[in-house]
Amino acid sequence: MEAAIQKKATMFRLNVDLIERLKEMARKEHRSLNNFVECILLDVAYNEPNAVTKAAIEEARSGKLRNVPPVDTSSVEAMFNCQERRREAKVERVKR
Repeated sequence: MEAAIQKKATMFRLNVDLIERLKEMARKEHRSLNNFVECILLDVAYNEPNAVTKAAIEEARSGKLRNVPPVDTSSVEAMFNCQERRREAKVERVKR
């Protein structure tokens, strides 16, 4: 019989907008907020990218990909905004 995983209740103070965003993301995956956040934290804490992935991340950050500006990875919101600007630039290039 497997031993039960010990868990401890912990409280964090988080930005209200971040909590709402996490709740929305958890709801889309039909998961509890607690389970969703725990899985994200487990992934960050225990899943180290391999050498190929690290090289791809560095390449994306450098801006060497197809003459496009570097990806802003300072936050999820910044990354989404960067992607939106890239889409808009692509539409403009197609129009020309």
